[in-house]
Amino acid sequence: MTRAGDETELTISGLVVRPIAVVPERPAETAAGVMASTPLVLIDLQTREGIVGCSYVRCYTPLALAATARLAEDLAEIVIGARLDPDGLQATLQARFRLLGLQGLVTIAIAGVEMAAWDAKAKAHRVSLTELLGGEPRPIPAYASLRTMGPGAAAEEAGEAVARGFGGVKLKLGGGTLADDLDAIRAVRGAIGPRTELMVDYNQSLSVDEAVHRVRALDAKGLTWIEEPTRADDYAGHARIAARSRTPIALGENWWGLHDMEKSVAARASDHATLDVMRLGGVRGWLTAASLAARAGLPASSHTFPELSVQLLALTPTGHRLEYLDHAGAILTEPIRTAGGLAYPPDRPGSGLEWDEAAVRRWAVS
Repeated sequence: MTRAGDETELTISGLVVRPIAVVPERPAETAAGVMASTPLVLIDLQTREGIVGCSYVRCYTPLALAATARLAEDLAEIVIGARLDPDGLQATLQARFRLLGLQGLVTIAIAGVEMAAWDAKAKAHRVSLTELLGGEPRPIPAYASLRTMGPGAAAEEAGEAVARGFGGVKLKLGGGTLADDLDAIRAVRGAIGPRTELMVDYNQSLSVDEAVHRVRALDAKGLTWIEEPTRADDYAGHARIAARSRTPIALGENWWGLHDMEKSVAARASDHATLDVMRLGGVRGWLTAASLAARAGLPASSHTFPELSVQLLALTPTGHRLEYLDHAGAILTEPIRTAGGLAYPPDRPGSGLEWDEAAVRRWAVS
């Protein structure tokens, strides 16, 4: 007989994988181009006992949506019949892909299954993910990540964020010249006032030499951090930039697992860590990265996935800020709640994800 709350008695019976493409009211503008839609893959991990674990992953471009969904579906033959054990599942899946390598779509698909397994395990215990992992849920300071880049539009969006109570905003830069950057910063600062935190993100758009030139010009702008000024995996280049910048440098959303993070920390490539639960391999990857950030003395903030991030930051010793950039809210029955500059964890078991099936059907991709 299955004992309620005992995940060791649960057995995985299936994976339901659904690709969708949400079209937001404001497209996300970056130095790499405009993202007019948000391609997501929803994963429902089913158990024989009726508990379903939910997760979603992002593949950024519609070109990768079908491939990501197909790869996640193909993992079903490995996990069906297995005991519900998130760490064991992750180890099994990673072993099967060792020769191919654990980056890109492989990591995304494995992370999706792992996150769904943790959701199911927390539901089996009737506790939140934070509580399952030994922590206490709490509100987390949050900043709004702006979708627009032009001075006028970004200033308008930033003003809206401050009116909603956010104590900080992040502006995307790098689509033009340094003069364009300064114009956008000036406009946004005028909209949010001198006391609201302002971060900027170049999305890897500059050469190292150009980044050194620009960060020096930005040092007098009172920025909280400058994110990914050059190619994400150029840790030596980021170290050069960080050494020449008085403004902290942030890096981490493109770390594919702990090995990338270890290389970055060893190079002293950044002053802040921005953790992405999907790219780090899932919940366990985040927790390991959080421990490394603590040992390195790096403040750790989140990159997207606010529903899981609000729970995992409560377990992060150097937890700093939650990035609020709502990708999945349109297909959730209860999107993450923010108020007074804080993001609030869900008041229900698991990771807090529950699909709005009508919205999922609306944005479904066949």
